[in-house]
Amino acid sequence: MRFKFFLLLLPVFAHAKPGFYEPWGKDTDIKYSPPRIEQDAPRRSLAVRTAEQIILFHQNVLSPVDGPRSHFRPSSSSYMMQSMQKHGFFEGFLMGCDRLMRENSDDWVYLKIEENGKLFKSDPVR
Repeated sequence: MRFKFFLLLLPVFAHAKPGFYEPWGKDTDIKYSPPRIEQDAPRRSLAVRTAEQIILFHQNVLSPVDGPRSHFRPSSSSYMMQSMQKHGFFEGFLMGCDRLMRENSDDWVYLKIEENGKLFKSDPVR
């Protein structure tokens, strides 16, 4: 019985037109892709999370007492945290140590940016 009913309705479904038309015309194939959220980011290792907590302690507790000394933007502690998040613990740690060894007031080949009337060397994480 059901099969006969399906055969009876088959020509109707075969010649049916879509009931909804996109109101945007030729641009209907353009889709909005929402920005990536934190859930899509890879999980960080225990070493990276521990190092982040140590760096945040330095930034929030020690640095305000001692005062800012970095000649770079982002600061060396932010650079180390960003490099660990992007490249993993060991490579990020080595990149941060290299950055700390270059932390001085000498002019060098860095791009200069002005922030609050002071010149800083710009060296973002790549």
